[in-house]
Amino acid sequence: EVQKLNQQLEEKNGEIQQMLNQPPYEKEREILRLQKTLAEREKAQATSDVLCRSLTDETHQLQRKLASTAEMCQHLAKCLEEKQRKEKGNSDDQIPTERSNQVFSQLLYNETSLQALICNLQEENRMLKQKVAHV
Repeated sequence: EVQKLNQQLEEKNGEIQQMLNQPPYEKEREILRLQKTLAEREKAQATSDVLCRSLTDETHQLQRKLASTAEMCQHLAKCLEEKQRKEKGNSDDQIPTERSNQVFSQLLYNETSLQALICNLQEENRMLKQKVAHV
């Protein structure tokens, strides 16, 4: 281990000697190159940070939308169950009225559209998670 560290130290000393032996203009050129590389990395890091923050905010927003949509779906499902219970209890042999058919159709439409919205939000959330992982 000590020999390995001594060898690395010798290599670094060799690099330092090589840089000291370079003409001043080459040293300046190397310094400028390193400064440029550093600036590019800092810019890339800043961009990455902004994207991560943006994706995190968007993910949180989508999670809130998904939660509220799920709550709405549960509410609509309860309403539908109540409506079905009332219809079954009130009219075992009666034909449902046109108004109850409209309400029932509207509830089914709302539930279907909410399920489609949930699927879309879940897909978008999955894509955002992939983007975050990529970043």
